[in-house]
Amino acid sequence: MPETSGSTGRSPQTHVIDFRAAEQLLAARDPRGAVKLLDRVIAEHPENTAARLLRARAFFAAAQLRPAELEFTIVLEREPDNAFAHFALARTYQRQARDDQAKRHFRLAAALDPNPEYLEAARFDS
Repeated sequence: MPETSGSTGRSPQTHVIDFRAAEQLLAARDPRGAVKLLDRVIAEHPENTAARLLRARAFFAAAQLRPAELEFTIVLEREPDNAFAHFALARTYQRQARDDQAKRHFRLAAALDPNPEYLEAARFDS
C-alpha cells in the first residue's frame, strides 16, 4: 500500500506533483490556480519553506498583498538570509505604499546578494 500523509490520503509524490504544477501555473500567469494547489501542499507540510515562498509569489502575482506579506514574513522567519524573500517582501510593501519598510528590505536583499536588481532597488545613495 502506498505511503500517504495526513488525513487527505494523498501521497508525498502527489504533493511534489502539485508543487511542480503550481510552478507551471504561476509561470503561465495563473497565480490563483497555483495558490489552490499550494494550499493543499502547505496544509500537509506547513514547514515546507519552498512551498510557502512559491505561494507568496503567487499571492503577489494575484495582487493579494496581505497574504503575500504574511507568507514572505514566514519564509524570512525561517530563512533570514534569503535575499529573494527580502526583495519580494520589499516589493510587496512598495505596492502597499509602505516605503520605509520596503527600503529596509530592499537594502537587506542587496546586502545579502549583490544582484544588480537588488542594488538598484536599494538605492544606497539616497
